[in-house]
Amino acid sequence: MSLITLHDKAVLAARFERDPALHMMELGDLDDLLWPHTTWYALAGGEGPVALVYGVGEIPTVLGFARPRQAGALEELLRAMLPVLPRRFTAHLTGGAGGVLSAAYTVEHRDALVRMALTDPDAASAHPHGGWLPRTLDSDDLAEVLALFAAAYPGNWFDERMLATGRYTGVRDAEGVLTAVAGVHVYSPAHRVAVVGNVATLPSARGRGAAGACVAQLCRLLREDGVDRIGLNVHAHHATARGLYERLGFTVSEAFEEAVFSAR
Repeated sequence: MSLITLHDKAVLAARFERDPALHMMELGDLDDLLWPHTTWYALAGGEGPVALVYGVGEIPTVLGFARPRQAGALEELLRAMLPVLPRRFTAHLTGGAGGVLSAAYTVEHRDALVRMALTDPDAASAHPHGGWLPRTLDSDDLAEVLALFAAAYPGNWFDERMLATGRYTGVRDAEGVLTAVAGVHVYSPAHRVAVVGNVATLPSARGRGAAGACVAQLCRLLREDGVDRIGLNVHAHHATARGLYERLGFTVSEAFEEAVFSAR
């Protein structure tokens, strides 16, 4: 089957709505803020997986998510995409789909992650602040947010435009220093979806509940917006982070691999 590009938001949304827990990121990328930076690929003549090339950041990002029953179809799609893929990109791929790229690309970096979905919102709503006072952050807080990431989460993927959504939360210590934050990678009230990300705490404050207070407050705000599809990505072997998210009501939806590919 031949490779095609898809340009109709409604068609894409209909595909992703069949499994929103798996495709939260893609649904969020249909938002007007992010849509101009997206290119969507599929194979003609079918209703198989859709892959996204997202052109924001230092290098493009390729998303290819499918349940195990469609693993072969995702591999076929990626094989067809080889002539159009960037020469260097970060990929989030389920199953063993990344193996299809090995003939043309080398892997610089590889990590195992899981997608988690908020399935018990009451747990997030009831999560204690632990003495922290989460507050909404916006673009005026950019310098402080960048300083926190430099100290606590260097090399993270951060799109500063998302601060302007008003869906970043943070807490400060007694001296007023921004101590922890939690934000969104994508946020689309129209599709009732958000993917939480950039959760970080200064090393000196870890283990005191600051990040949990931020994520819990963010989930409350998102649900007030009518967003009832809330997900996040976390390293599969990061037991502390996974334990926190489980206490907040998140459960694993799917495992995937994050890797950086460079053309041979």
